[in-house]
Amino acid sequence: MINTKDSAPRKTALVIGANGVIGRNLIDYLITLSDWDIIGVSRRGGESSGRVRYIAADLLNPLDSREKLSGLTEVTHIFYAAYQDRPTWAELVPPNLAMLVNTVEAVEPVATKLRHISLMQGYKVYGAHLGPFKTPARESDADHMPPEFNIDQQKFLENRQQGKSWTWSALRPSVVCGFALGNPMNLAMVIAVYASMSKELGIPLRFPGKPGAYHSLLEMTDAGLLAKATVWAATDERCANQAFNITNGDLFRWSELWPKIAAYFELEAAPPLPMSLDVVMQDKEALWDAMVEKYGLENNSYSSVSSWRFGDFVFSWDYDFFADGTKARRAGFHEFVDTESMFLSIFEDFRRRKVIP
Repeated sequence: MINTKDSAPRKTALVIGANGVIGRNLIDYLITLSDWDIIGVSRRGGESSGRVRYIAADLLNPLDSREKLSGLTEVTHIFYAAYQDRPTWAELVPPNLAMLVNTVEAVEPVATKLRHISLMQGYKVYGAHLGPFKTPARESDADHMPPEFNIDQQKFLENRQQGKSWTWSALRPSVVCGFALGNPMNLAMVIAVYASMSKELGIPLRFPGKPGAYHSLLEMTDAGLLAKATVWAATDERCANQAFNITNGDLFRWSELWPKIAAYFELEAAPPLPMSLDVVMQDKEALWDAMVEKYGLENNSYSSVSSWRFGDFVFSWDYDFFADGTKARRAGFHEFVDTESMFLSIFEDFRRRKVIP
């Protein structure tokens, strides 16, 4: 089928990890592009409509992966954004590598028109999760001591691509912020629920992280911006077989942003108080359920809006956390987002969706 508007062949996106922050926002963006058909894959699947259909698949199971995906002969682009959380860095490697391998081994042999495989990474490639790392981080920086599943995934694609007609790209965002439920890495949801509960309890909003983290220099990546960058890197031949840092384009410190977040929720910003959200928020399910009923919120379970471990992780960064995003700009991607506006816009979206009061 030919798109008569621009005579470009139709493209079919296979979005792996379709219900996460990254995958969900990528699908939302692809829907706005008339020449794309979309297939979303996740463990839970989804409700198909229009140009989007969903498949529920256990990508940790190679047999189920082949059964569910090996018929997708029409796929032209694989967008891989799936993630399985585990307690330790070493334990993250086997499942996250296996899901990518199972996906590619199921789809690549049958998708004869495959043009590109897009891999979602992050600053773990630079060792940002281990402690103070070189900033600004650049795509040309050397690998660090393993284990690191992002690096293993990229090496798998590099080896697999040899002699093939398709290309790959690796996107390296900072902390990605956007809408998704039941996601283990959703900072905007952490802040929104934490602030909403603080307001319900009549207490000021305190930054809960390490003292040094309040003043560190950070950056974020808006999920909508990342979606645009992901499609750009997958369709611009200048990006073939390369990695790109993708960020909003500005830097901030929590010490400046936190009072503005408090003001949005009509709260006072009290001095920071280091505490583990994963610990202090464990007993708040009854409070959340009461708030859902009191304010007529969508009936989302407390577990689906809780990413406290991830919040503790981000708020523990008492070191600078940012990368150089100029490689993408030099290659032609010039989108940017103001981080303060991003957070406030996401909070407004949460309210429209009746996720928070």
